[in-house]
Amino acid sequence: MNSKHVVSDEAPAVELAGITKRFPGVIANQNVNVRVERGEIHALVGENGAGKSTLMKILYGMQPADEGTMEVGGKRVNFSSPRDAIDHGIGMVHQHFMLADNFTVLENIILGSEPLKGGGRIDFNQAHDKVQALCDSYGLEINIDDLVEDLEVGERQRVEIIKVLFRGAEILILDEPTAVLVPHEVDELFRNLRELRTQGKTIIFIDHKLDEVLEISDNITVLRRGETVATVGASEVTAPELAELMVGAELPSPGEREGAIGDAVTFKAENLTITEADGRKVLNGVSFQIHDKEIVGLAGVEGNGQSELIDALLGIRPLSAGRLFLNGEDLTNSAVSDRRAKGLGYVPEDRHRRGLLLNFPLWENAMLGYQRLKPFSKRGFWLDSEATRERTEEIISRFDVRTPNMDVAARVLSGGNQQKLIVGREMLSEPEALIAAHPTRGVDVGAQAAIWESLRAARDEGLGVLLISADLDELIGLSDRLLVIFRGEIVAELNPETITPRELGGYMTGAGATTEAANG
Repeated sequence: MNSKHVVSDEAPAVELAGITKRFPGVIANQNVNVRVERGEIHALVGENGAGKSTLMKILYGMQPADEGTMEVGGKRVNFSSPRDAIDHGIGMVHQHFMLADNFTVLENIILGSEPLKGGGRIDFNQAHDKVQALCDSYGLEINIDDLVEDLEVGERQRVEIIKVLFRGAEILILDEPTAVLVPHEVDELFRNLRELRTQGKTIIFIDHKLDEVLEISDNITVLRRGETVATVGASEVTAPELAELMVGAELPSPGEREGAIGDAVTFKAENLTITEADGRKVLNGVSFQIHDKEIVGLAGVEGNGQSELIDALLGIRPLSAGRLFLNGEDLTNSAVSDRRAKGLGYVPEDRHRRGLLLNFPLWENAMLGYQRLKPFSKRGFWLDSEATRERTEEIISRFDVRTPNMDVAARVLSGGNQQKLIVGREMLSEPEALIAAHPTRGVDVGAQAAIWESLRAARDEGLGVLLISADLDELIGLSDRLLVIFRGEIVAELNPETITPRELGGYMTGAGATTEAANG
């Protein structure tokens, strides 16, 4: 384990002063000042595009600042790579885990920092002892001999934390650490973080869920449009006050629906089954229907069949059995492009892999999936560039996509603005049914409110929506009915008006009652 850096008892753990970072057409950080005391949990909050991720990438050595200074433990530093940051006791746990599924927990933790013995061979006995001692010391319970592919999401996150501790981290940066966790996993994470703080570690915590920020943090720094707005004690501010500091508005709520669910069945799935080559059923007899003017929420811990279900609905993955219908038309054997053309909209769970071409301009991304349809295409062959740019401008305007212009590459936008571009593209295509997978993951409270309002308005106008989300408040607040998927099967149908997030989390982990009991 690396222990080159010694933190001063008197100096703050981290002090960033006057940090400025410019990209073509964008100032990501403008004279940002952040002071993080040793042994505290310090939250960094702000809208998407406020500069949080850029600031942490600078601190972690992933990119240089144009102006300003950094001090770690009272010592001026200038990092040119993450290795420099690691050598100074800084570790980062990214939102998207960086683990090899076919390796054990131990192998993932030591990868790149393997202790060696004679002949340059890995000393697995020494590694095992060191890692187990770390787990015991910080109360991080995990079987280090398990394969990562067999772990739950919360356990994988624990592996990432142990990995940075193994490299000698005294300062941990956690980027959206609760984004995919259910309530009991959040509780476990917070218990781990408090234990780390008790033992002198410093934690910088980036989150959009303000109730969680207030629960776990000692102090909070707010960024708005690349600048420091305030640093406040968590005990001195409320969630609405924090939201107003971030976006100038009160904390949004999913709200209540207006009007009744429609009578017509818009989307119907019958006995959907996917069987792997080894005979294992990753989707087993899934059936549901969605009416017009209805949002059906699908809750489940990641890895229980949601991704396979989405692929089956879109036509990406073939079914072993079952049928699909859109407005009564059988889509079971239809190609992806046909399903899209017939009115199946899709907000993907991973905007980078499935939602955008990051190196292409916004106006090209605005037509992805619809490029052969009006208004983007003339007779299915020729691009109507004028209509395409008009539609892009409409998306930017109506969905508040903050961008210098429509000709910049999608990768230039913050995650929240990328998400608003995707949601706008799907909504303005006027789908008959919409699959919305984690539509507000990683977006700020302002963008979240805009996406919620868009979904509500479209539902009230007749849209049927399948909503998959890890945000249980979002699921309960937006859904008219709730389904729970567990190990590839629908195990419960619940009433969102009576269920609590904690109860819903119990069903998601298999601890809830049966479907009959839930409905009875």
